[in-house]
Amino acid sequence: MAQKKKRNIWLFVLLGVVAVLIAVAVIQAKNRETGTKVSAEEAKTRTIVQRVSASGKIFPVTEVKITSDVSGEVVELFVEEGDSVKLNQVLAKVDPDAYESQVERGEATVNNARANQANAMAQVESFTAQKEQIQAQLTNATDIFNRNKKLFSEGVISQADFDLAKSNMESLQANLRSAEASIRSAQQSAKAAEYTVSSTQATLKELRTNLKRTTLYSPIEGVVSSLSIEKGERVVGTIQMSGTELMRIADLNAMEVQVEVSENDIPSVALGNQVDIEVDAYVGRVFKGTVSQIANSASNTTGAAAAVSLVTDQVTNFIVTININPSSYNDLITAQKPFPFRPGMSASVEIYTQTVDGVMSVPIQAVGTRERDDVEGTASALNDDIDEVVFLVSGDTVRQVVVTTGVQDDDYIQILSGLSGGEQVVTGPYDAVSRNLEMGSEVNVVDKEDLYKKD
Repeated sequence: MAQKKKRNIWLFVLLGVVAVLIAVAVIQAKNRETGTKVSAEEAKTRTIVQRVSASGKIFPVTEVKITSDVSGEVVELFVEEGDSVKLNQVLAKVDPDAYESQVERGEATVNNARANQANAMAQVESFTAQKEQIQAQLTNATDIFNRNKKLFSEGVISQADFDLAKSNMESLQANLRSAEASIRSAQQSAKAAEYTVSSTQATLKELRTNLKRTTLYSPIEGVVSSLSIEKGERVVGTIQMSGTELMRIADLNAMEVQVEVSENDIPSVALGNQVDIEVDAYVGRVFKGTVSQIANSASNTTGAAAAVSLVTDQVTNFIVTININPSSYNDLITAQKPFPFRPGMSASVEIYTQTVDGVMSVPIQAVGTRERDDVEGTASALNDDIDEVVFLVSGDTVRQVVVTTGVQDDDYIQILSGLSGGEQVVTGPYDAVSRNLEMGSEVNVVDKEDLYKKD
């Protein structure tokens, strides 16, 4: 009997505990807040700095490839990679023996042509002297003919004497014409000999130029940034085409960064934009620069690549060149390390494309998109079917508002129309802003830190 009574007591206690738990659960259910958990932030004026991020490599502003214009063996090499060189300093020599022989043959050819020219001029002088002699004889024969003509008319001389005088005069006239023709022919021969001399002199000049090209000089003052040959190697070169590359001379006092910027960002980049530059070799250091050049054609649609494919699914980038401001790295220059940057170093940049002060803005994640049919009002549209919207907290619900956006940075975006300031704008979570929230949706505003806490 006592055991039964004790069992009943435990049963009543158990039922009481269950009842208490049920009551607590009901109370918690009633007190539990309803609606989607969201975070919110006030729309207010801020300064927005629009930037474009990109990465690339460091190059010298001026880098010259030294190639050979003549073929032969490198018999002398006067520099090593990393050496500093001055303007017109001798860098290397190609075996000149073959070219010296060609110059000697060219000089002999010029001398022979000059001798032929002298002979031609002598012939001109000889034929000119003959002409003068014939002219003198013709003058005498003409005088004799004129006298005999008078005497013949007076019957003093015979017909035979008159005819002889006339024949002598006409013969000398023919000889004079022949001499004049010989002079003209000799003059043409002399002119041809003169042209031959000019031609051989031009050939000799070319041969001497080739001989001079066997010695390579530095076209700029700089540093040997790369050396591709060794003494004793053979190089190939012609005047018409680029020959074997021997080395590169770079001016390391002026450096630039070349980066690839996507086609979506390139319209906002302009010449003169200020740039922050981070070089992998100098961790934590930010250098300053300026945009100096923007490519007009995409880097993957020039030359032969343009004819390969016209598909639009490939990434399209444009090369932007940025000059590094020397004043931002002067402290790195020392006697032992005069050039802190080396060609090929990796760098990342932040290009400051636009800065606006005191503009209405909201966190960038607060702006979503909705189809036009789902939005009341058309203050601004991305296209005919899509509008940009934000959701404003109104009590325990949200109100959907169409906005027009402007520039943006990593955190905030400018609102050109739709907000006046002071509104609480839903900023998260992403799924709610981008898809789930609608006009009049119930929300529960919590701190951003609490939004992503697990229950």
